[in-house]
Amino acid sequence: MTSFAVVITSYNYRGFVAAAIDGALAQTRPAAQIIVVDDGSTDGSPDYLRERYGSDSRITLLCGENGGQLVAFQRGVAEARADVICFLDADDRWEPDYLARVGEIYDSRRDIDFVFSDMQLFGDEERWMGYADRSLDLGYTVISTYMLMHWYGAPTSALSLRAPWARRTLDLPEDISCNWRLSADNCLVYGASVLGARKYYLRTGAVHYRIHGNNGWWGKQTPSNEYLNRFRSRCMIEIYAKRIGLDAQCVESAKHELRTKPDPSWREAKRYAALARLRHGSWLRNLERAASILWPVFKRRHQAPKELRDMD
Repeated sequence: MTSFAVVITSYNYRGFVAAAIDGALAQTRPAAQIIVVDDGSTDGSPDYLRERYGSDSRITLLCGENGGQLVAFQRGVAEARADVICFLDADDRWEPDYLARVGEIYDSRRDIDFVFSDMQLFGDEERWMGYADRSLDLGYTVISTYMLMHWYGAPTSALSLRAPWARRTLDLPEDISCNWRLSADNCLVYGASVLGARKYYLRTGAVHYRIHGNNGWWGKQTPSNEYLNRFRSRCMIEIYAKRIGLDAQCVESAKHELRTKPDPSWREAKRYAALARLRHGSWLRNLERAASILWPVFKRRHQAPKELRDMD
């Protein structure tokens, strides 16, 4: 069976972190490792963690200087000795069956490299948030991510990926760390896509994402911050692309990438049709190519039961 390491990162979340750790310990499918990275907290968290979990052999505590979320991810992953690494923010929590649900995919689908889930928001805001209304094999997402910056992922606590992919995505130049003190889940999501991980969206209902006044990213969604986040993400995507020799010529293979998705949604088909129209050459030929992408999905969608059509 697939083994799991859980990396929990925390900064000044003494009031929340125990719930996250205890939820990871309570999984019906136990993790091989639970690695807690305290990123230089000043609220007494290090002493609290040592007192509460220092003698628990299931927990590895890493307490160090503050470096930001990307550095905390890197420190946690460096300690992981499991097949798959799951990430969990210290202010969030999982239902007891989360690892069991995710594990079913990794056990049965050795070709899947990256699984992300939906989330139940709680605290200051309560609602469901997810990538789609049904689980989806998203296939490969290199071209759509590189050309359109489409985000095939979720916030930190709903992300998991095979360990080699986690190490590859977090292998970034040291001077980029200052850009990702927050929102470092972008590195995992964009990096895995651009480097060629096969992705799967799994609805579990098992990830609880806490909304509160101190949320790092959630509480700082201003136009300026959104612009900077997108600009830095584009620069980071280019780092990954340069590593594998990827450039805009990849759009020539957009139709082939779509074919890696067994049951693409209508929105996904439209996304790839837009990519087809970015190819060099005759606009009429590109329009025909876009239509050839849309037609099979359109036909399948209208032959499907109404409830599935509504999901698209």
